[in-house]
Amino acid sequence: MRLLVLGGTHHVGRAVVEAALSRGDDVTTVTRGTSGPPAVGATARTADRTVAGSLEAALRGERWDAVIDTWSGAPSVVRTSARLLADRAGWYGYVSSRSVYAWPIPSGADETAPVVAGDPDDTREEDYAAAKRGGELAALDSFGDRALLARAGLILGPYEYVGRLPWWLERIARGGPTLAPGPPDRPLQYVDARDLAAWMLDEADRGAGGAVDTVSPPGHSTIGELLEACVAVTGSGAELRWSPPDVLADAGISGWTDLPVWVPPTGELASLHDGDTALAASRGLRCRPAPETVTDTWAWLRTEGMPTWTGRSPVGLAPETEAAVLARLRD
Repeated sequence: MRLLVLGGTHHVGRAVVEAALSRGDDVTTVTRGTSGPPAVGATARTADRTVAGSLEAALRGERWDAVIDTWSGAPSVVRTSARLLADRAGWYGYVSSRSVYAWPIPSGADETAPVVAGDPDDTREEDYAAAKRGGELAALDSFGDRALLARAGLILGPYEYVGRLPWWLERIARGGPTLAPGPPDRPLQYVDARDLAAWMLDEADRGAGGAVDTVSPPGHSTIGELLEACVAVTGSGAELRWSPPDVLADAGISGWTDLPVWVPPTGELASLHDGDTALAASRGLRCRPAPETVTDTWAWLRTEGMPTWTGRSPVGLAPETEAAVLARLRD
């Protein structure tokens, strides 16, 4: 397959490029050249998609069997890209997000849940949900049923530039008593970027389109399994001190950002690990065990370290806040 990846140096884009090259695909990447070197084996081109004419010059009028677009900014950028490629590519895969669903997302929601409003011509990116929905509409407008909208939830694994699992690994690597959000059997729902990449390439082979919530089944892992795997792989001997959700709430600690990956079992955030992903499973999405994701992410961190650019606000709990809650748990 001749594959064009719009992105390709970090997170899902890099996972897509590596998976495609391992399959023997002919891969071309278009990046700004600011977030890492191009993958060895891919044809690398440079363009700033926010600058008029830049992408068109990089494409050089060529054709591809499929395109995978990882853009997370203004929808107008996806609009321009999709229009340029509508007659030059057979299929367009857009890495979207479950954030497109109207908040709060209902428990057990699937692809039929209401979505936010989006504008494919919008040049703004501050509202992430609206931007992703606008990107979806842009892809659909140019490719129709040849467009796949991969509505990913939480994405973990090597090359994760948001820093959720890396934060846990680095915190646990420091050792000592470590605040852990309970209960330990709290189910998690996420996808390893490499599993998402492999699935999107399979969908490209089939020319399959439509919107699909691309995360694991609920309960694929638990916060206990994930954090215990972090302790094991770092060899730090960290002592996980499990805190009830109400103690965390009383301390003003939130899930998702203060304590990444985890969300409390009740409240608006709870549905982030409770989506109905039967469609993705029926279309072949397979998710590897949590310890494998943890082990490989730790190996990547020790080899390359976290990217210096993240594009998002930092995640993780301040040490002094953690110490205060740990002291309360001892009392």
